[in-house]
Amino acid sequence: MSDKIEAVIVAGARTAIGTAFKGTLRDTTALELAEVVVREVQQRSGLDAALVDDVILAESNYGGGDIARHAAVVNGMLQVPGQAINRHCAGGLTAIANAAAQIVAGAERAIIAGGTQSTSTSPIQRFRTPGTVDEFTERWMSPTHPDTPEAPNMDMSISVGWNTAKEVGLTREEMDAWALRSHERAVAAIDAGAFLDEIVPVQARQADGTTVVFEVDEHPRRGTTLEKLASLKPLHPEIDGFSITAGNASGMNDAAAAVMVVSSELASEHGLQPLAVVKAWASTATDPARMGLAPLDVIPKVLDRAGLGIGDIDLWEINEAFASVPVAACKKLGIDEALVNTAGSGCSLGHPVAASGTRMVITLINELRRRGGGRAVAAMCAGGGQAGALVIEVPAP
Repeated sequence: MSDKIEAVIVAGARTAIGTAFKGTLRDTTALELAEVVVREVQQRSGLDAALVDDVILAESNYGGGDIARHAAVVNGMLQVPGQAINRHCAGGLTAIANAAAQIVAGAERAIIAGGTQSTSTSPIQRFRTPGTVDEFTERWMSPTHPDTPEAPNMDMSISVGWNTAKEVGLTREEMDAWALRSHERAVAAIDAGAFLDEIVPVQARQADGTTVVFEVDEHPRRGTTLEKLASLKPLHPEIDGFSITAGNASGMNDAAAAVMVVSSELASEHGLQPLAVVKAWASTATDPARMGLAPLDVIPKVLDRAGLGIGDIDLWEINEAFASVPVAACKKLGIDEALVNTAGSGCSLGHPVAASGTRMVITLINELRRRGGGRAVAAMCAGGGQAGALVIEVPAP
């Protein structure tokens, strides 16, 4: 038996995903969402909170601060430090990767890692007048890359969706078909109860002062058809041939997700059952104008680190920032579309930016457990031309 220390995931939980601004979580902050999943993961793990070494949470467009430490304090883990990170869309994957790296290095033994996103309450929705302190009239957010005509930093429909479709030669029909299947798979997963084990209910305040229990993803659209998707107007009709619409793009969403990552040694000492082993992780970057094609670089890199090939992977999550991203990855890398996003993704479930990567890993773990184990890859592009990927292996029961 090997003495090598491995990073293993022993618990995971996420909130249901809300539709930003008009959904159930519109008045629930990223801080509150983080508190829920951090508490739930610690309890599900069965590990004494005193043994947790750190909390690492991704956040995006939330105005700074340290949500991870805030969540630790609120949950009574006063001795546990917190680390806020930001790799935009890939933040939730990077949080897990950073935790795994510290554990494999022997620096720490137990870390809660994940991400939290409240697009509804994010400070980027305030309108600030330049040169003033408290007059807000101009929309502003910190960009991930310099603004250029070929890669606008405030319009990902061009920087990610359209540029990817153009370079790979994707048709609107291909992207709409993928988006339709995403909704169908998400609805089927909800109806089959596939997410019950991963979702922790949230007590969500409503505009009328009441509180409701939120525990079902609300973004997937039932009854979506190719005809309805085809009827949607392109987001930029002034651009010749522009094929990106609201239907083949991800949603704007609210959610949080987290996992407990521990050393295999600690898991053995405390009788914790490893749900998955974190086998490899990687990040890459490319020209911001090729952002949606960044997974084409990071997937081979992470597979090489794991000593695996495309055919060794049983399930994939390739985030649907736009449908063009997974379609391009499947075409260029030879990935079987039937194995990708089997329970939906950004176009259907939604894309709560900082939380999406962790949500993807949790969903993959649960689906592989239902299938008797196997290997999976979670990959996604991220702001500024970046990408992140993670390889996990779920042991057979």
